[in-house]
Amino acid sequence: MIRVAIIGATGYTAREAIEILLRHAKAKVTYLTALPEECGQVAEIFPVFQGRLDLPVELMDLKKLAEKADVVLGCLPHRVSMGFVPQLLGAGVKVVDFSADYRLHEAAVYEKVYKVEHTDKENIKRAAFGLPELFREQIVGAELVANPGCYPTAAALAVAPLLQEGLAACDDIIVNAVSGATGAGRKASAAFHFPEMNENLFGYAVGTHRHQPEIDQILSDFAEKKVKVLFQPHVGSYDRGIVETIYCQPLKRVQDKELLAIFQKCYKDEPFVRVRQKPPGAKDVAGTNFCDLYPAAVGGKIVVFAAIDNLIKGAAGQAIQNMNIICGLPETMGLLNT
Repeated sequence: MIRVAIIGATGYTAREAIEILLRHAKAKVTYLTALPEECGQVAEIFPVFQGRLDLPVELMDLKKLAEKADVVLGCLPHRVSMGFVPQLLGAGVKVVDFSADYRLHEAAVYEKVYKVEHTDKENIKRAAFGLPELFREQIVGAELVANPGCYPTAAALAVAPLLQEGLAACDDIIVNAVSGATGAGRKASAAFHFPEMNENLFGYAVGTHRHQPEIDQILSDFAEKKVKVLFQPHVGSYDRGIVETIYCQPLKRVQDKELLAIFQKCYKDEPFVRVRQKPPGAKDVAGTNFCDLYPAAVGGKIVVFAAIDNLIKGAAGQAIQNMNIICGLPETMGLLNT
C-alpha cells in the first residue's frame, strides 16, 4: 500500500486528490498538513469526507511525515512549494508537486514570470515533467515530478499530434481558452465574488499569463524545435472544466478524416485521451481524468477543440496518474472510476 501525504490539504485540488485516493486500491491518505489557521479535522473542513476519512489536518512535522508517507502530493502555491520540496526529498519521500516551481527548465524564465527568486535551482534539473502522454519515460523512476498546469495540459495534448506529423507551423498557433472559476483556487477575491462571476465571461492576463512559457516549453521539447504560441485565457461562470479552441496554420492540405485518423493513431494506447467526432464540452469531462479532443480543417486552418476537468486531468487526477507511474502501479489505478 502506497502511503500518501498531502501538504496544502485545504484547497480544491487537495480535496479532489483525497476523493480519488479514497477509491484507490493500492494507495491510502495517511497525513494531511496546512497552515495553522486552516488546521482541524478534514471532515469539518470538507464535510463530504464525514464518515469516510478520519484524519486531522495539522501543522507539518517533517519527521512525522517521513514516518507516515512514501509519496507527497504538494498542493502548495507557486513560490511556496520550493521552500518545502528540498526538505521532503531529503527526508526520502517522493514528491509530485502541483505548483509551477519545477515546471520551467530555466530558473531565469521562472523568475521573470513569477517575480521571485528561485531558491531551489538544483532540483529544477532533476524534476520530471509530469505529462505522461508526452513524457512518460522521464517520469518512470523519478523522485520529483512537476505536475503540469491545467491550460498547458489541454493545449499540449491538442497540438502534439500536429507537430509530430509536421502538419502545423511552429510559429503560428493560437490557444483560446475558457476555465471554470475553480481555476483561481479557493482564496476569495473581488473578481471571483459571486455577483461578479454569475452569468459572466471575461478574458484576463492579456499577453502575460504565466502558462504561456510553459506551453511553449512543452511543445518545443516535444517537437525538438522552437514552438511559439499565442495564449489567451478567459474565465466563465461555472465551477470546473477547461475548454480550449486551438488554431494552427497548416503546412499542407489536410482533410477532417485525415486529422481524425492522425489523432486516433497518436493516442490509441493512451487511456486518458479520447478523440471525439465533435467538439467536446466541459460537462463531457467533468469529474474525470480524460482529455477529449476533436480536430477539424476549417477555413484554411487546422482547429483543435480540447476539454479537460481543470481539477482532475489539470491537477489532482494527473498527479495521481504520475504517482502511479513513479510507484510502479498501473497508470489508470484509482482514475478510471473518477
